[in-house]
Amino acid sequence: MKLFGKSLTLPFTKPSISKRDQKYIWHPLTQHKLNPELLAIKSAKGAILKDESGKTYIDAIASWYTSMYGHCHPEIVKKVKAQMDTLDQVVFSGFTHEPAVELSEKLMEILPKNQSKLFFNDNGSTATEIGIKMALQYHHNQGNDRKVMLALEDGFHGDTFGAMSVSSLSVYNGAFEDHFIKVIRLPKPDGQNNAEVIKQLKSVLKENTIAGFIYEPLVQGAAAMKTYDLKGLEEILKLCKAQDVICVADEVMTGFGKTGKHFASDYLSQKPDVMCLSKALSAGMVGMGITSCTKKVYKAFYADDVAKGLFHGHTYTGNPLACAAAIAGIELLQSQEIQDSIKTIMSLNQLFADKMRKHPMVGEVRQIGVILALDLNLEMERYGNARDEMFQFFMSKGIFLRPLGKTIYILPPYIITEAQLAKIYAVIEDYLSIIEERALKALSV
Repeated sequence: MKLFGKSLTLPFTKPSISKRDQKYIWHPLTQHKLNPELLAIKSAKGAILKDESGKTYIDAIASWYTSMYGHCHPEIVKKVKAQMDTLDQVVFSGFTHEPAVELSEKLMEILPKNQSKLFFNDNGSTATEIGIKMALQYHHNQGNDRKVMLALEDGFHGDTFGAMSVSSLSVYNGAFEDHFIKVIRLPKPDGQNNAEVIKQLKSVLKENTIAGFIYEPLVQGAAAMKTYDLKGLEEILKLCKAQDVICVADEVMTGFGKTGKHFASDYLSQKPDVMCLSKALSAGMVGMGITSCTKKVYKAFYADDVAKGLFHGHTYTGNPLACAAAIAGIELLQSQEIQDSIKTIMSLNQLFADKMRKHPMVGEVRQIGVILALDLNLEMERYGNARDEMFQFFMSKGIFLRPLGKTIYILPPYIITEAQLAKIYAVIEDYLSIIEERALKALSV
């Protein structure tokens, strides 16, 4: 460009993060033809996300239930930074290190007392994948012909092949179902159908060679935070254990305080043989998973025969930085401050739940721990225009909620303030008022 005969160089304007993203990145759970541009988050602190334009959002689901102690918590950042100066990464096959050992010691303090060994891995799907492999190989190593897994209807356990096999949400699994391991599904006990469920279970155990039973204890996350009967689950676990069926508790979502106890399994007298952990395990800082098991399970792999070992490994297994984050997270979980915050959130959620039960646009309301779910009195696809409109409404009001179809759920970080929670509740009520007004207009036409 020339001005008064002189050449001028215009300042280069870098495209937005959102625009640059579109060139190369393929995002999870996204149909890019329908959603070509995604929101770019520039920074986060506490319960607040900030996008590249400077707009802020309250993170009402702790970024998929990971950042339960808030984003960039100073204690977690401090421990991870210190670890960076000492040891960043080393292969975990043939080596060990202090952060992994310290984490194992701290985790054993809060896990159910029957847990004995920890197998480190990378994420929630691999944690459950290993749990499934433990159940199958436990019997294989002992010469037992057991190749069938038992799972609950509506369960979700991850995106790897074993995890998909035991999941039953077809929106995720449809293209791969011909490749799955054999799985039998059991209805969830709801307190009214317990006798029928137990009758069906007895028949399944008699007629099939069941290796393991995998379940999300008390709350099925991806199924829209569906809760089910504690006593019914106790009966299922008792029967399975009597038949040496390895019971695998998928606590990827429920673990680390979300149900009001450290683990949902703490509500049960029948403890799992295997536990799958991830998400809040490493406090939202670095990806990590752990699968724990009892001595009984571990002994089936402990042999002179090398082939009886669990030959499963990941490059970043036991990553020291992830271990440091997890150690800091467990210390925060055990602190009085966080425990008091959990109780406060539970109390406020319960009050809001009681109010919502009276709302004409709300059907079922479910609440356990810091988890609150509201089913709308509307028909809505899990991923569709109506659901997307609801999501955009919340975002326009500065609230990050991620509805599962017609279900609005709240699962906030423990450090959220009462004022921030009040804003979340108010925006949900605003949305309910809008759809109630629409419903009334439709009736009057």
